[in-house]
Amino acid sequence: MPVSEAPASQTLSRGIRILELLADAREPLTIDEIARRLEVHRSVAYRLLRTLEDHGLVVRDASGRLTLGARMAALAAGVAHDLQAEALPELTAVANELGMTCFLAVLDHDQCVTLVSVEPRHAVASVAQRPGARHPISVGAPSKAILSTLAPDQWPVPLPAALADEVAAAAAHGYATSADEVIPTVQSVAVPLRLRAPARPAAIAVVHVGGHADPAAVARRLQRSADTIRDALDG
Repeated sequence: MPVSEAPASQTLSRGIRILELLADAREPLTIDEIARRLEVHRSVAYRLLRTLEDHGLVVRDASGRLTLGARMAALAAGVAHDLQAEALPELTAVANELGMTCFLAVLDHDQCVTLVSVEPRHAVASVAQRPGARHPISVGAPSKAILSTLAPDQWPVPLPAALADEVAAAAAHGYATSADEVIPTVQSVAVPLRLRAPARPAAIAVVHVGGHADPAAVARRLQRSADTIRDALDG
């Protein structure tokens, strides 16, 4: 049978889905919660989790709840390594200057995925944006910023007219905004990070709760960092 026609591995698919569930969760999950979300029997979830634990991809806390393990961070560090290395100092500078969580997001099929994130050092309260977190490309400022760099026929999914208008506005203004789209009460500003192919379409963004930040001023600061990252990678 040709490789392209080989059946998918259900076990592997379920294991990957567990990692996605844990990455998206805002807190550690129990085996029962994972089994319910995966729609499998508890014993199936348990066997999958034991294998992931053996490889250091999943760990248990003192109460037995599960979260991603340190090995995941090591694997993630190998993804777009040069991009992460160049972006990290800029994300750190923005986070500390603006007092907002700053992160780098990339397009992954029909989703927007956080690649690396930095929380401000001295903020009283900040929004956690966990690396590996993902959401549909149809919501959020980073998604709009990413889509604004693509022609409509390159969009991974059809967009409603209202969203298409927002993407067009982001292309015209050079930045995108969102409020209450991905996480309730959270606002975001994002600018596209234009890199040479074969790099995936990307954006850098900040997230914050409330406040009266000027989106245009925030976008200008983000754009300076985006230019620095791009020049370092393309130079």
